[in-house]
Amino acid sequence: MELSNSELLQELISIRGVASDESRIKSFIKEYVLKNASKWKSKPHIIDGTGFQDTLILVFGEPRTAVFAHMDTIGYSVGYENELIRIGGPKNTDGTPLVGNDSQGEVEGELMIFENEPGQQRIQLLSNRIIDRGTLLSFKPDFRETKEYIQSPYLDNRLGVYVALQLAETMENGAIVFSTYEEHGGNSIGACAKYLMNNYDVFQALICDITWVTHGVVHKGGVAVSMRDSMLPRRKYLNKILAIAKESGVKYQLEVESTGGSDGSVLQKSDLPIDWCFIGAPEDNVHTPKEKVYKKDIQSMIDLYQVLMDQL
Repeated sequence: MELSNSELLQELISIRGVASDESRIKSFIKEYVLKNASKWKSKPHIIDGTGFQDTLILVFGEPRTAVFAHMDTIGYSVGYENELIRIGGPKNTDGTPLVGNDSQGEVEGELMIFENEPGQQRIQLLSNRIIDRGTLLSFKPDFRETKEYIQSPYLDNRLGVYVALQLAETMENGAIVFSTYEEHGGNSIGACAKYLMNNYDVFQALICDITWVTHGVVHKGGVAVSMRDSMLPRRKYLNKILAIAKESGVKYQLEVESTGGSDGSVLQKSDLPIDWCFIGAPEDNVHTPKEKVYKKDIQSMIDLYQVLMDQL
């Protein structure tokens, strides 16, 4: 199976955007929209700038539902003497190539784990120089595609951004929010959701993100519709989504987990009466440079989002 416009996904992955530093990926998305929107079914209204930090909202027609896709990635901050401090939850593995940029130029080095004493680890960047304190580092891009799978750092959530941009091509009525800080506490979701609620009467959301392969959610099972993680979507809204999914004929599987969170968690913890549901393709090797997703599960994700945005 060929992944439609895989070059776009590769380009999204190549742009650095560790949580708190999303301006470059936001600018790329905005430029992509301005360049391509004339060919889409409906031209969106672009909302960004003062009051929105590095988030970007696209509004199509008369929206009823908003799709939220976070732009940020996990990574590391450089501390003292090249010590590494995690941003979000990256898996630490000796020899992992990391890249970034500081006052002296490009940074590239390898993550190394040292045992200070039994049970205590120190994580450090192995480099030929001392890196500026506070420099942000991310996994070095390494995109690989086979007949059935794609494997790369940051499929979580550049793949969600890719799906949202594929969805934008056919959307007539709806909104897409490209959000920030999801990997490190959440930040922009409440403000963007409130804006859409107050200005467009949007009271329901879909979380366009990537979930995990577990013993109950598998490759080749279709896109995962999450019935819960650490949070609980409202059952009435969830039942409506499940009824549409069942009728659609799109291949999907149900996720029921006790942990994990997303932009949906931020919505549920807010005081906003906005329904949400997480829907995403499952990946293996989570939060590593070798995240892996089955390509037909990506297509089922795109297909189900198109149906839901038409019918919700």
